[in-house]
Amino acid sequence: MNSYRIPEIAKQYTEYDMIQIHTDLPEFPEMRTRLLYAFLNEYSKLRASSELFTLAASLVQLGLDTHDMVTVTNDVKEKKAARSRQLKVLAGDYFSSRFYNLLAGAGQIEMIKQLSGAICEVNRVKMNVYTKMKQLKLTAEDYLHHMVEIKSQLFLSFSEILTEAHGHAWPQIMRSYARCEQLLEEIFRSESIANFKGSWGFWHILQHGAKDERKQLQQDQLDPAKVRTLLNKHQITSQLVELLRVQTEQFHAAVKLLASDKLISELFHISEPFQRITGKQPKVLEEI
Repeated sequence: MNSYRIPEIAKQYTEYDMIQIHTDLPEFPEMRTRLLYAFLNEYSKLRASSELFTLAASLVQLGLDTHDMVTVTNDVKEKKAARSRQLKVLAGDYFSSRFYNLLAGAGQIEMIKQLSGAICEVNRVKMNVYTKMKQLKLTAEDYLHHMVEIKSQLFLSFSEILTEAHGHAWPQIMRSYARCEQLLEEIFRSESIANFKGSWGFWHILQHGAKDERKQLQQDQLDPAKVRTLLNKHQITSQLVELLRVQTEQFHAAVKLLASDKLISELFHISEPFQRITGKQPKVLEEI
């Protein structure tokens, strides 16, 4: 199958009335999913399994992301909130179990092993970074690096089977793309005071800010007006846009080295959300 329809197929697992009525889900991992599908579908030996593998990976990622939305404590006793929390736990478990069922049914035992190992690695990295966050021992770059590894691990499970077709290009391109995606998310977070704590901007100011600014960020409750002042003073959004511009160029440079013109064209189009933010259109894309 050549057409990309993973989000539509995934709806049969995600659009249950009970979930839609009583809780919300994270966004479908559209960007990384499409990138993986483009690589798998380009390789003739994997084309027949490209849809299955991509769907399985997307459901695992959705399961992990759903569990990340579960509050750490269960202090809220209000019935609606409690039900929402419970359904997030159950939905995350369900999405994760579906990948096993799909791959086992197709006899893809080795891929189950690879994805299961990646899940363990994701959880290990999360525990490491959350511990550092609690201790306020993260730099902005450390934070970005950890977030990229968390976003990449499941999809890097396919590195071994993609090596024959694309050499060692997949891990580099996957991480580069995940970094672009994370920077894009950070740009949106920099425009929302409610999402500031724990963001790249938070760790950047905690690292480079004056003593009184760092003290402000260590308070349990942040003053929205003061946060906005700090964001403007340290030019957080403009710094992130510049980081995204540089990373997008690096992503394009890696993509140009691929042997397939069709795949190059597809990957440049997949990176269009980054280009819209940075306002820079690559020459290769214009030529294509």
